Amino acid sequence: MKRTHPSHWLGLAGLLVASLLAATPAAAQSAKQPNILFILVDNLGYGELGVYGGGATRGSPTPRIDRLANEGLRLTNMNMEPQCTPSRSSMLTGRYAVRSGTHSVAYAGMAEGLTQWEVTLAESLADAGYSTALYGKWHLGSENGRLPNDQGFDVWYGIPRTTNESLWPGTPGYSAQLMPPEQIMEGRKGEKSRDVRVYDLEERRSLDSEITRRSIDFMERQTNAGKPFFAFASLTQPHYPVLANRKFAGKTGNGEWADMLAEMDHNVGQMLDAVERLRIRDNTIVIFASDNGADAQEGWSGPWRGGYFTAWEGGIRVPFMIRWPGKIPAARTTNEIVHGVDLFPTLAQLAGSKVPNDRPIDGVDQSGLFTGKTDKSGRDGILIWVGDRLHAVKWRNYKVHFYQQETMFSPPMKLGVPMLFDLHANPLEDPQRTVTAGWVLGPMLKMIGAFEASVKKAPLIPMGTPDPYRPPAADPR
Repeated sequence: MKRTHPSHWLGLAGLLVASLLAATPAAAQSAKQPNILFILVDNLGYGELGVYGGGATRGSPTPRIDRLANEGLRLTNMNMEPQCTPSRSSMLTGRYAVRSGTHSVAYAGMAEGLTQWEVTLAESLADAGYSTALYGKWHLGSENGRLPNDQGFDVWYGIPRTTNESLWPGTPGYSAQLMPPEQIMEGRKGEKSRDVRVYDLEERRSLDSEITRRSIDFMERQTNAGKPFFAFASLTQPHYPVLANRKFAGKTGNGEWADMLAEMDHNVGQMLDAVERLRIRDNTIVIFASDNGADAQEGWSGPWRGGYFTAWEGGIRVPFMIRWPGKIPAARTTNEIVHGVDLFPTLAQLAGSKVPNDRPIDGVDQSGLFTGKTDKSGRDGILIWVGDRLHAVKWRNYKVHFYQQETMFSPPMKLGVPMLFDLHANPLEDPQRTVTAGWVLGPMLKMIGAFEASVKKAPLIPMGTPDPYRPPAADPR
């Protein structure tokens, strides 16, 4: 038998080690910095998914999303702002949207969007070495200077505002000269974004599929390059008009809404399959959430009253799940109170990036709750604005309303006597079942007082404030 010199084996071993290192650069680097896949859906009510009581009862099971929920932590008391623009602002800045001039939904022709002075989660992660991308809906500014590639994202593709504008081109009497249609756009950091095509009803049907495809392509490219990534897949379903992709139209036999749920579950499954195929499952934080509560006309808020654009639980309490194998224990559910503003400081802590310290940050680090190191939230309560009015405050299982507004179409009515509810005993916030535990107003008023004190030091940014913005001097009182 022919013998091989030991140096030959050493050489082969060296080549083998080198090839393995070259084949898995992502694993080596991302052991310190987890990838982040954040899947955000638009106006999905609390009760729509199987794990929240929906799925088959809404005409279509949601097995892939349900499985994701069981592979990590599922929240039953996740709160967002009650409208699209403020909820996205709060998640990306860690600040209540009323601070940032983004407290209300932005429409075409308005002066709108985040000022460039705001620091976003994407900017924080980019500074920490992440590749960043947003595919889908933005709704935080629709002019160059305020698009995703101006706010920390390396690349983006999607719509600058909202999906109902896809109805315009087919409306009788519509004229693009009088009101330009919304465009699907794309852009890169350091460059101006460009129009790709008009966002009409046919594009509305196909956009989520394209968001999914581009998100997967981005994850593949960054994994092959050995870079940690932040992929923000900002899906447009189930925002009105609810139209499923042609491949799913009629698939369930239960109508357009059920077809849409089937498509959504499929798209999420495609992204999860890509994480598995790329062998980055154990080093990728996956989040699935809705930006606010349900459209009260078509969606379902489950056990909660009301829908989006209101301070009722159905307007702010949303589905939320997070998976990170080996770091976030599986099959956990918690009813501890969390808010969208908490995502910036929490993800910054998990990713090793920084949160700005020169401005009020309303979010708190919930990494201990998420990873199971504690069973308690980092907060006791939240403030709830509808537009620029403080409509309600939640503290533990109690909630006080200062205004009453039933739907987005009804005017808010200031209450002479605030309504106080125990959400454990009265989840529907029935005004006939208010409680008299007035002592809980103490900690609630303390929360309001702390916010008002912070505003004296850092005044609110008015909606429509142009760039460049510089914060005024603090009130010395």
